Amino acid sequence: MLFYYIRHGEPLGVPDYSLTPLGREQAKALAKRLCLFGIDRVFASPTLRTMQTAQPICDLLGKEITPCDWADEGIVWNEFTVPHPKYEHTWVFFDPHYLEIFSSPEVRALGERWYEHPELAGLNFKAGVERVNAAVDEFFLSLGFRHDRENARYEVVGEHFNRDRVALFAHQGFGMSFFSSMLDIPYPMFCTHFDFSHSSMSVTNFEPRGKYVYPHVLQTANDSHLYREGIITGYHNSIKF
Repeated sequence: MLFYYIRHGEPLGVPDYSLTPLGREQAKALAKRLCLFGIDRVFASPTLRTMQTAQPICDLLGKEITPCDWADEGIVWNEFTVPHPKYEHTWVFFDPHYLEIFSSPEVRALGERWYEHPELAGLNFKAGVERVNAAVDEFFLSLGFRHDRENARYEVVGEHFNRDRVALFAHQGFGMSFFSSMLDIPYPMFCTHFDFSHSSMSVTNFEPRGKYVYPHVLQTANDSHLYREGIITGYHNSIKF
């Protein structure tokens, strides 16, 4: 199975965070790219911006979107944000104070129990990790892969290996917790070093290697579909490369 994690296109602000004109162009460019080899199943967070990003590829291929309530950014917002004097709350991976804690030897030594650090234990991280882990494991089990967290690998369920191309359209903040869970990488280690720009595509190969599946990330946050269509590329239209 090839698994595609796709962040939504550029959104407007409140009230509905629908896509901007640029975000709609990003979604169309992405659909053209995905059509080259096809997508078998499409999943998405139920938010308007993710649905609008997924719709062009569904229109081209005649697919239906399966909503995933557990991928809603609003839920992880309550689990992976911290108080901020200016914005009330912000994602923890944007806060320099918590980034220092995340990179500390004490947190690194705690591994998957990183949220037990004294400065983190009073927040919602533990509940967030447990919820996301349960949702991720249920999702991949439905696709034919049982997550063996103790050994950081997956087992193929049933007699037939899933060779579909599966796409999940979701978010930046949710993506940090999702990839941490999927790859068995402690959240502080992932969110301090990786990010996802608008409409970017990350591809993971779930091909068995030996008896088990060790998810192999082929690319992260790829936005070559934008370059192909002459649309601005880079990070949030601010860092261009």
